[in-house]
Amino acid sequence: MRRAVVSVVGKDQVGIIAKVTTVLSENEINILDISQTILQDFFTMMMIVDVNGTGNLDRLQEQLSKIGDNLSLKINIQLEEIFQAMHRV
Repeated sequence: MRRAVVSVVGKDQVGIIAKVTTVLSENEINILDISQTILQDFFTMMMIVDVNGTGNLDRLQEQLSKIGDNLSLKINIQLEEIFQAMHRV
């Protein structure tokens, strides 16, 4: 299984989860784990997703970034091993 981390950060508003998960579904990406929190007006969400059947993460990042731009959010996707290497203490 090839896993990736999707992170979403920004001002809370209606439709964030729906729009992000719709893009994942349209790309046949399964969500393995999800956590979301709202702190005052700030929305944060982390997802672990299965990208085994996804060949081009750059195209997926473009689709997520487009949603992020429309909603004034920062949305990133990184392969799990890259995410872990970057955030190792």
